[in-house]
Amino acid sequence: MIPTPSIDWLALSPTLAPLAAAAFALLLSVLLPEGWRRAVAAFFVAAGFVVALALAAYVYWKSPDARGIVADAARRDRLAALAQMIVAGAGLLTVGIAYSDNPKQEHVGEYFALIATAAAGMMFMVSASSLVTLFLGLEWFSISLYVLCAIDIDLETSLESGLKYLIVGSFGSAVLLFGFALVFGATGHLDLEGIGRVGEGLHDERMLVVGLAMVLTGLGFKASAAPFHMWTPDVYQGSPTPVTAFMSAATKVAALVVTLRVLNTAFPAQEDLWTAAVAALAVASLAIGNLAALVQRNVKRLLAYSSVSHAGFMLIPIAAGNELGAKALLYYLIPYGAASLGAFAVVAARERELGQPVTLDNLGGMGWERPFLGFALALFAFAFIGLPPGGMFTGKLYAFSAAVDADWTWLVIVGVIATAVSVYYYLAIIRALYMRTEIELRLAPVGGSPPRDALLSISVALSLGVVFASFVFVQPLIDLAEKAARSLPL
Repeated sequence: MIPTPSIDWLALSPTLAPLAAAAFALLLSVLLPEGWRRAVAAFFVAAGFVVALALAAYVYWKSPDARGIVADAARRDRLAALAQMIVAGAGLLTVGIAYSDNPKQEHVGEYFALIATAAAGMMFMVSASSLVTLFLGLEWFSISLYVLCAIDIDLETSLESGLKYLIVGSFGSAVLLFGFALVFGATGHLDLEGIGRVGEGLHDERMLVVGLAMVLTGLGFKASAAPFHMWTPDVYQGSPTPVTAFMSAATKVAALVVTLRVLNTAFPAQEDLWTAAVAALAVASLAIGNLAALVQRNVKRLLAYSSVSHAGFMLIPIAAGNELGAKALLYYLIPYGAASLGAFAVVAARERELGQPVTLDNLGGMGWERPFLGFALALFAFAFIGLPPGGMFTGKLYAFSAAVDADWTWLVIVGVIATAVSVYYYLAIIRALYMRTEIELRLAPVGGSPPRDALLSISVALSLGVVFASFVFVQPLIDLAEKAARSLPL
């Protein structure tokens, strides 16, 4: 008899649910008439995300103690379960945003199936406890996103963004893989805990430190952290807007949670090095993201640089290297993901109304023409700044508190200055919504009523609800984040 590892199917179930949904969406898209494909594919993928969310919540409830699964290649713990819940929620809202996108889409079944497949890869990646499974999850969701970025052949910039993401993403993955090879060569281990044990007793750390630097570089590409953000503005601007929305929320969760796990589990002895490196990445992201956003007129490109800036804010608690920092990051990801999805959903609605890219000029007057969506985008902008009643106010407060506890007060000062700079371009969005200039009056849509999109409006409403709830019901979410953070050796 060949010994086989025992498999914890419950721990794997949040990953398997969207995979099964993707399989059903693909199969039925082949068998059903063309007019039914969109509704059926969207239904099965949305159902898969609902099931994944419920299963991840159950795993979180039933996993007070972390343990390895599938020969310790992955972990069953509350950190992975919470990240899986956020990714599943982001995927569910993305289905609502994407449902009315490009009604002539020939590959609509593949469209929704790839969203589910990408989410499944992210859910698998956040539970990885080995360099092999981590890289497998990374490539799993990355390949799905490469195709999604280029899937809209009617959009001039879609193929360009897909190609750019493929080239730069492949380079980032190669750097990450080379880093893994160096780490394995230095320690002789692929599992994160084994790397951490050997790394504490190494006399010559040079190979391990170079590997650590390359790992940080590769993960920085996926997190859109400067100076590894060069793909973000072009890809966000050129991709179909629902895909951009999903990437802005879910990819951040996967990349940053994995960064948190890898650094604290595999490199505890090198903490002095990686905390300083992550702090430098945070400063670069805050500076480049905010300064570049100041001169943008295209709203998707502006939000892309905003994403780079928020990567900097979320790197601050990682740089703190303490339990409060882990708790702050996990909390921050919830309102940030909801606000990103909601903001890009409103941009998608405006794009479908105008039939052209959304700029600060043709956004003019939307607050009066479409009161709910305009009001929602204004509140998302306030939330991005970090003002009440958005949950990112509390997220930034916790992130700065973690930095102060780690004696990184100067990093808090940089974050406060970056927040002050961001007020300018976020208020530019609000001004455009409610105060038209002469140019905006000329570019305003003429005649007719805006297209109705009930599912998109529901997705925006749910995003608003999460942003508000994360501010009002802080303690329950903080408790969730705190229990998840205990899965790490902090």
